[in-house]
Amino acid sequence: MTYDERQRLQRLTGNLKCRAFIYQIIRSFFNEQGFLEVETPVRSPAIAPEKEIIPVVTEGWFLCTSPELYMKRLLSAGYDKIYQFSRCFRKDELGNYHNPEFTLLEWYHQNATYEQMIQDTEQLVTSVASKLEMGNTLRYRNHAIDLTLPWPRLTVSEAFQKFAGWDPVTAPDVRRFDEDIVLKVIPRFNPLRPTFLVDYPAPMASLARIKPGNKNVAERVEVFIGGLELANAYSELTNQNEQEMRFRKEIEEIKKTQNRIAPMPDKFIKALPNLPECAGIALGIDRLIMLFCDATSIDEVIPFTVDEA
Repeated sequence: MTYDERQRLQRLTGNLKCRAFIYQIIRSFFNEQGFLEVETPVRSPAIAPEKEIIPVVTEGWFLCTSPELYMKRLLSAGYDKIYQFSRCFRKDELGNYHNPEFTLLEWYHQNATYEQMIQDTEQLVTSVASKLEMGNTLRYRNHAIDLTLPWPRLTVSEAFQKFAGWDPVTAPDVRRFDEDIVLKVIPRFNPLRPTFLVDYPAPMASLARIKPGNKNVAERVEVFIGGLELANAYSELTNQNEQEMRFRKEIEEIKKTQNRIAPMPDKFIKALPNLPECAGIALGIDRLIMLFCDATSIDEVIPFTVDEA
C-alpha cells in the first residue's frame, strides 16, 4: 500500500463510521415496522430490460442492476413487507454521484401504492437525521435543508411547464426530457427543501402501473434532496400481459438502438399472476450517506471506487 492510498483511506474513517451507523438505523427502522430483510442473487440469467441501463455481463449472465424482479417474486410467493441492501452494477456509470458498483436499499409493501413509498421515505430520512442528532435540518453543500414533514411535491407536468416551458406528459420526448430534467428542472428545485417529483409520463415507467383516471401518466415518483436524485418508486404493475408487452417493446428497442441482446425475464413474468397490489422503491444508499456526511463525491463515502480498486 502506498503512503497516499493509506492517507486517503484514513481520511474516510469518519464517513465510514457514519455509514455503518446509518445502516444500523435503517435496519432498526424497518425491523420495527415488521419488514423482513432478504438477500437475492447478485448474478442472474435475465434482468429488467431497460435501454438507459447498461448491465455488466459475466459468463453470459448479468450482474444485478437492481434486485427488483427477485423481490417481487418473493411478494408473489406471499411475503408481505421486505427490504434489502443490494450490491448493484451498471456499466459506464462513473462520476461524482456514480460508481459502476454501488448499493441500493429497496423495500416493498403488499397492498400499497407510491403514496406509501412517499411516506416511508419521509419517515426514514427524518429518522436517520434524528438518530444523528441533526433535528430537522440537514446541512449539505452550504445549504440548511429543512426536513420538516410533509415534503413538497411537483408533478412532472407542473415542473416541466414551469421550468422548461413544455409538457412531457402531453408531448412525450424521451431525449428532450433527459436533457431538460438535468439542465433546467432539477437545478430549479428549492435547494432548502426535499422535492418529490410525481406522475411521470406513461412511456417512462415500464414497471409502474398507469394512474387511475389518467392514462397518460404512471404512478412513479422520484425523490430529490440537495440536487441529488435519491430514490425512485412505483405503484407496481401487476398485469402479466401488459408487463410482457412493455418488456418486448423495450427489448426490441435495445436491439435496434444498441445492438445488444436483452433476454425476457420469463420467471418474473410467470410470477406476475400471483403478484398482489404493491409498491416498491429503490434508494441510493451511497447518495444518502453523501447527504448526511456533506460529501461532494461518492468516493468520499465508499473506500474503493473503480478508480481505487
